[in-house]
Amino acid sequence: MLAPRNVCRSLLLVFTMALTPGFPASAAADEAIVERVETLDACVPVEVFGHPLLARQALSNFYGAREYTRAWQSASHRQQLIDAIEAVSRDGLDPADYHADILSGLSDKALDELSSELLADVDMLFSDAFMLLGSHLLEGKVNPRTIHTEWTANRRQREMGKVLTAALTSGDIAGALDSLRPDHVGYHRLAGARQALARLLGQPWLPIAGGPAIRPGDRDDRLPEIRRRLTALGDLPDYQLASDLRHYSGEMEVVIPSFQARHGLEPDGIIGRDTLAALNLLPVERIRQIDAALERWRWLPESLGDRFVLVNIAGYELKMIDNGRELLRKRVIVGQPYRQTPVFSDRIRYLVLNPTWTVPRKLMIEDYLPQIIRNPAYLDRLNMQVYLGWGTDRRRVDPTTVDWASLSRDNFPYQLVQVPGPNNALGEIKFMFPNPYNVYLHDTPSQGLFGRVDRSFSSGCIRVEQPFSLAEHLLAGNPKWSPERLRDAARSTETRTIELPTPVPVYIQYWTAWVDNDGELQLRNDIYNRDSRLISRLRETPSGDSRRLTPVAVLQRKTPSINSQEQP
Repeated sequence: MLAPRNVCRSLLLVFTMALTPGFPASAAADEAIVERVETLDACVPVEVFGHPLLARQALSNFYGAREYTRAWQSASHRQQLIDAIEAVSRDGLDPADYHADILSGLSDKALDELSSELLADVDMLFSDAFMLLGSHLLEGKVNPRTIHTEWTANRRQREMGKVLTAALTSGDIAGALDSLRPDHVGYHRLAGARQALARLLGQPWLPIAGGPAIRPGDRDDRLPEIRRRLTALGDLPDYQLASDLRHYSGEMEVVIPSFQARHGLEPDGIIGRDTLAALNLLPVERIRQIDAALERWRWLPESLGDRFVLVNIAGYELKMIDNGRELLRKRVIVGQPYRQTPVFSDRIRYLVLNPTWTVPRKLMIEDYLPQIIRNPAYLDRLNMQVYLGWGTDRRRVDPTTVDWASLSRDNFPYQLVQVPGPNNALGEIKFMFPNPYNVYLHDTPSQGLFGRVDRSFSSGCIRVEQPFSLAEHLLAGNPKWSPERLRDAARSTETRTIELPTPVPVYIQYWTAWVDNDGELQLRNDIYNRDSRLISRLRETPSGDSRRLTPVAVLQRKTPSINSQEQP
């Protein structure tokens, strides 16, 4: 590996050789690639026409494997990549991140006029664009573990250099990139919805004024604009068909509740503050929600498995999928904003009927201790037992002998355990997938809360509506546990553990935008304020010289184009 000073001397030698009469142009281009790769290997930043080469190690491996020869001599290969880059906005990605402004302006004629050094620059720029785009389509632009923009093209699963080599050999650059996109119907539905919304960008979208709520039968001067807005969004076929645009009647009485439902609002048909806010949501704001959701899809594994459970925190919904078919859909209750349900994946390994509930330490101190101090009978009412110590050494104690007022966060040697029964916080069943967050799916005695639109009430775990439907699907095909036997066992007070013959993957996700089975775009509130940070990272661009060269400037350039600097 060359030191930066030696790299610069080597580059000067190459540029001198390239200007020497009789020096083969192709050899000079290959040698220029060698020098640029050596510069990257020395961890020295390299810019081409103001664009930094970012996939450093991937570029080094790729060109090393092909003995530092140029890769993009085919006009068809170049055009396929340019077309693919220009189309990535449908994926919520920015073509500018993949050198679109310089590559799309380089015609075949322009390339014929470039020096060998500039041809090497352009070749590496094409390769860098392919590797970055391929990596971002495969696994996302933002690293979910750090929520930082990822520019290395080396993070997971596939070596982009080998992917590019195979694509060049087959000649199908576009197909190679398309194969890296998530092969999930949810992803492709969202991408289609994004394209439809993109057609609204640039159209007038004046805010609809606030005011009194509008009810069916009312006349209101805002209704003509509301009708136009609903038509633009695809909810209303044609607002001009109404005989009286100011009258809330006819098809509007069906359309408004449907619009409210797909925005996570109470579908009461009343156009109030929240419904007006949803109507005023700009197309670009809707698109940004979709972009965040598309990125989260790219974070998931290439295959979710044949059979899996999917929970959408922001959508308050659980689904079970079997070979692409939706077996089950249930409402869920998730963590409050200050006790958020985490995003992760695991496998459901066993069920517990009539479970006990050991209260998490944080809840014991922050929630239960103040209640116990105020009302010593609180523990009896909830059927709670008190234990001193942990594990096999713990012993049950009489709660009346405990000086609860003397306890604190730093002095709380007790455990609170709720025994099975009608008031048990976990209900009659829980679904276990051991994880560091101590989060699981479970029943709840508070079934009435599932009728609420906003269902962020828990302390982090996920409460499932009608959980025995999920249990029956998880145990389907197991002759030992028919639905009838499962219900009979639950009616007893005995705690029983039921192992699943095959663990079932469960994905706890956070999407504020998705397209349902009817093709309707669903949007929800960002209850944990997670979208804004992700959207900000998606809009980040790689650092580099803001004075990037245009294709005309490239042709006029007389000096070597490489720009290497020491890292600070």
